[in-house]
Amino acid sequence: MGLLSLKALSPQIKQYLVITGNYWAFTLTDGALRMLVVLYFHQLGYSPLNIAMLFLFYEIFGVITNLVGGWLGARLGLNKTMNIGLAIQIIALGMLAVLAEMLTVIYVMAAQALSGIAKDLNKMSAKSSIKLLVPEGAEGKLYQWVALLTGSKNALKGVGFFLGGLLLTLLEFKGAIILMASLLAIVWVFSLIALKDDMGKATNKPKFNDIFSKSSSINILSAARMFLFGARDVWFVVALPVFLAVTFNWDHWWVGGFMASWVIGYGIVQSIAPYFTGKKQGKVPTGRAAFVWASYLTLIPAVIALALHFNFHIQASIIIGLLIFGAVFAINSSLHSYLIVSYAGSDGVSLDVGFYYMANAMGRLIGTVLSGWVYQEYGLEACLWISSSFVAMASLLSLKLPIESE
Repeated sequence: MGLLSLKALSPQIKQYLVITGNYWAFTLTDGALRMLVVLYFHQLGYSPLNIAMLFLFYEIFGVITNLVGGWLGARLGLNKTMNIGLAIQIIALGMLAVLAEMLTVIYVMAAQALSGIAKDLNKMSAKSSIKLLVPEGAEGKLYQWVALLTGSKNALKGVGFFLGGLLLTLLEFKGAIILMASLLAIVWVFSLIALKDDMGKATNKPKFNDIFSKSSSINILSAARMFLFGARDVWFVVALPVFLAVTFNWDHWWVGGFMASWVIGYGIVQSIAPYFTGKKQGKVPTGRAAFVWASYLTLIPAVIALALHFNFHIQASIIIGLLIFGAVFAINSSLHSYLIVSYAGSDGVSLDVGFYYMANAMGRLIGTVLSGWVYQEYGLEACLWISSSFVAMASLLSLKLPIESE
């Protein structure tokens, strides 16, 4: 019965399921790897700031990969860039399956650089492919599919955090890495067979300088995205976990579990974001919605910062504030993810999506570096004020986006 119903699905749905399954498998290993590295190097006595620096190349190469990856996707086809991403992740995992004494900081940073390249090739390919699987003019379906793909990815990344801790306990670091690489290799072989050839290949071979978007809407949205994700990571990546451990005396399992739960909840809200932003009225969001939702988000880190300043029920303020921030941030992120796919041209879609996610990666990089430095020098309150100002910038930029669907 299951096989018959699968055969009855349209080719577009089948490709969507293959792409989504591919993306899910990758995301689980990506989340698990991050938690494995954090917990394992914590056991070895590294400070939280030093552990965060292990991911610096991961973010830097994400910026580069999104620019070059969009161009590669348009020239080679999105099926190839997605499968290349999976192969690189398997290599990155293999690099870490070595003797413990070989796992120096520089060596792990190099492996994480490869993982960053793999992740952004995979993400850019998945997001771009959705544009090509939805019929022209079906903007409501496009928004639903993008929201589902994005939200499920983030929920699974949170599951991956839990998985990483569990595998470290059961199999230790090397055993966990070997298991993940083996399972991902199986997914890779299936993906090589199942993904349609030449999906997303541009009609005309794009030149390398075409990686920079010529659309004002995409440039503005990309700038807003950079500030939006910088606003999240400036307090979420380093400052918050260290603050929870130091101020509330939480052990790393409590911190990791809380952060994982937050990411899962964030992903669930992303998946259902269309129900908050107009789908019930039969509408799809425009640039005006991006401005309104960013305006709401601006207030949240500012209120948490004030609670810290006046010493007002700090633990409750941080936890409740973070949950509210996560829900509103998820809607903002889902809106942006839909708008970029909507604005992108169908021919060579990965060029536009790659440029946009380059800005996303740049925001994460800026946020990660500031999170460590600002927290170390000035504390969590300063990180929150910077977060609020970054979201305000994203909100103001969104005023320049089209107020009609493109």
